[in-house]
Amino acid sequence: MRDDRRLSFAEYGPRRGPAIIWMHGTPGARRQIPLEAREYADRRGVRIIGIDRPGIGSSTPYLYPDILDWTHDLELFLETLAIDTVRLIGLSGGAPYALAAGAALPDRVHGIGILGGVAPTRGPDAAEGGIIQLAVHAAPLLTLARLPLGVTLTQTIRLVRPLAGPALDLYASLQPPGDKNLLSRPEFKAMFLDDLLNGSRFQTSAPLADLILFTRDWGFDAADVRVPVRWWHGDADHIVPFRHGQHVVDRLPDATMSVIDGESHLGGLGIAEDVIDTLLDLGPHRARGTGRAVKR
Repeated sequence: MRDDRRLSFAEYGPRRGPAIIWMHGTPGARRQIPLEAREYADRRGVRIIGIDRPGIGSSTPYLYPDILDWTHDLELFLETLAIDTVRLIGLSGGAPYALAAGAALPDRVHGIGILGGVAPTRGPDAAEGGIIQLAVHAAPLLTLARLPLGVTLTQTIRLVRPLAGPALDLYASLQPPGDKNLLSRPEFKAMFLDDLLNGSRFQTSAPLADLILFTRDWGFDAADVRVPVRWWHGDADHIVPFRHGQHVVDRLPDATMSVIDGESHLGGLGIAEDVIDTLLDLGPHRARGTGRAVKR
């Protein structure tokens, strides 16, 4: 990447298939992709690529000036892997990065899928309330102490690595029914543990950088994202309120909201095949959507 940085990634499916970039949540890393999506990639000939954001996995630590700036790395990434056109999926904290790609690269991005995505905290598209407001208040401290806090997080995860499984079980027991049920499935538990332990093996500053960037102006407005966006959000989401998702959808030029009934924050991971099918049906059209909500 620029400034001699590295950007690490994992990919599934054939290299000549239609490409989907999967942007992990916060926290998360390149392997935060459901096993059913990986199997789908092989079965249907789709190339799914998970990218480590700077400061996780083997990606060089770096703090972008704003989220839009990351699209310069994405463009170089696509050129390096010989990908002409692409679709993106953004889970939770990966949503702003996926939307930025739609604003910066409209001729290359054919569609965007958002799963419980966070909303802006500043500018004309800002949404009020929610847990993200804690990051707004903590942003000055996070900015000053991002790297030492990242080192502390990494060392802490190394110490508790033998207890990672029971710790995830404890976390799941405290979650709403939707996330609790998802995390009780062996394949999802294995995926999260694999991603957490491998992604944080060397460093863990990416989640802190995410929180800092979420509290800044993103560098683009929702109105700038003129590619098709399909948004899925659990109506019982306890981390990113459903109203935040609808707030952003209402401001996007071409977007629809699919309500995942009774599901909480991780609900979108349980419908990965439907999400990919929907994205593959999207082409380089520029029709205006209604921002309407539909039940699924």
